[in-house]
Amino acid sequence: MIPFAVTLGMELVSARPDEVVGRLAWREELCTTGGALHGGALMSLADNLGGVCAFLNLPAGAGTATISSSTNFMRAVREGHVTATARPLRVGRTVIVVQTDVCDDAGRLAVQTTQAQAVIGP
Repeated sequence: MIPFAVTLGMELVSARPDEVVGRLAWREELCTTGGALHGGALMSLADNLGGVCAFLNLPAGAGTATISSSTNFMRAVREGHVTATARPLRVGRTVIVVQTDVCDDAGRLAVQTTQAQAVIGP
């Protein structure tokens, strides 16, 4: 697991090239003053899972890095966990595009992130 993801308390549930799933628990230290999970924590979850999804779709010997990311916040999360599911939208030779949906415990969409990951090397 990525050290920053461990620091935030992210849990990798499953990882396949077509779908990566992870979770993050609501914790007071990850919240805004209003008690909602901070957007930066939610974006970090989406970015990390998107990076894992891209990595699983790389050719042998290649690496990846996020080159663009767009996040839409749909609702606040004030308790429980969020579960994020990252899926590749396009796997190209130079760029992999991943969409990550982050849902609350009731299954309601809280965040949607679309990111482009550069294919670096080999």
